Amino acid sequence: MQLVSTRDGKNKVDFKEALINPSAKDGGLYTFDEILPFNAYNLKDLSYEEFALKFIEQFHFGYIDLFKKALQTYKEFDDKTALFLRKVNENLFINELYHGPTRAFKDMALQPFGVLLNELNKNDKILIICATSGDTGPATLKSFEKFQNIKVVCIYPKDGTSEIQALQMQALNKNHLRVFAIEGNFDDAQNTLKKLLLKDDFKRILSNLDFKLCVANSINFGRILFQMIYHYYACVKLDKVLDVIVPSGNFGNALAAYYAKKMGAKIDRIKIATNSNDVLSDFFNQGIYDIRERSLKKTISPAMDILISSNIERLLFDKFKDLRTKELMNDLKEKKYFYLNKDELDSLKQDFDASSCSDLECMNFIKKYSKDFLIDPHTATCFKLLDEDKSTLITSTAEWTKFTPSIYKALFDQELNNEKEAMLEIALKFDYQIKPDLLALFDIKNENLKAYKCDELENEIIDWIKQ
Repeated sequence: MQLVSTRDGKNKVDFKEALINPSAKDGGLYTFDEILPFNAYNLKDLSYEEFALKFIEQFHFGYIDLFKKALQTYKEFDDKTALFLRKVNENLFINELYHGPTRAFKDMALQPFGVLLNELNKNDKILIICATSGDTGPATLKSFEKFQNIKVVCIYPKDGTSEIQALQMQALNKNHLRVFAIEGNFDDAQNTLKKLLLKDDFKRILSNLDFKLCVANSINFGRILFQMIYHYYACVKLDKVLDVIVPSGNFGNALAAYYAKKMGAKIDRIKIATNSNDVLSDFFNQGIYDIRERSLKKTISPAMDILISSNIERLLFDKFKDLRTKELMNDLKEKKYFYLNKDELDSLKQDFDASSCSDLECMNFIKKYSKDFLIDPHTATCFKLLDEDKSTLITSTAEWTKFTPSIYKALFDQELNNEKEAMLEIALKFDYQIKPDLLALFDIKNENLKAYKCDELENEIIDWIKQ
């Protein structure tokens, strides 16, 4: 199977090419030309790893032995299982996707992604750049920690992550891994990434230094592929028609649920939870994507503090094909907005609902459900969309430990003085076992990293590569 550009359906590449060069030359993203059905409900007795291999095989991308090796990374997750389905009651289940090494759902895709990319390019030197609002960075750095031929640059907004996320990145900021804090927000980080990917001079210099340029964000189709698997697997294990609620920022996670639905997963509604940065809520409810009068708001769910959700482009392509997608994305770039017509909006509403959740509502949900389980602020936004009369699967994207200050305030209605002590206090009260390597991060000297201007990064990265 080949993949096509969202802005030119004739521009087709194989899986390896899409993995190493995720942005098409026409500015589009690579995705499925057609999503074929896959009946996986006879595979419910397989382990997650076995299911994932069957799932991947049906695309005929090739490289099956490499995929098999990549999927071995799931053996390093908690209890050698990649995810945990928590049953709350007969109608409500939580798909806990944070049982990997960095305690966030990004491990589900990035752990196998790292092995796959390394194996496919063993004789090449690669520079991977990722932009992060907190979880993609640690997961990417951890994924490539042991692959010395791959250099990784991680860009994040200096004041846009939690302390523990910053410490996770700082702990890995060495040798072939480099972290850059920037002045600005996640959209600034992501825009910087996209500009570097499309800048010919930057790529030419890297080529002269014998480096290929790649990206680990969800604009890389390899990320989306691995995310599709856990949505479908959860549906198969539960074997009932479900609403799936996803806390959404860059829309890759929700897009993967949509693809799984089109392939045959028993999903009724895909519900998009946003925080007060509710551009996606407006999009799915009104058919308007408008960032002209918006400024990014800092919330307690920082991974969702995004105004430009890259993977919306892949949804537009699947719904309306390449010419319309190109038109809409050009409008967004040049005019800062686009409008769907009524038929197009109706098409979205066949599959999606959306609603925003304020920080106060979010904290109320954290406290309400704490008597049974602890949830992070992103997962908490999902409860705004819960219909208790319908079977529902909530997508839980991070362990609560990644956001201790918000959890502490929600539970005890007071600010914490020391994050490590607060984390231990919560764990003791709720009988929760914190991973030792997470606690060990507090022993790292919390350096005051320099914050770079976005336009400084190109030269900084090249100078680092040359060292």
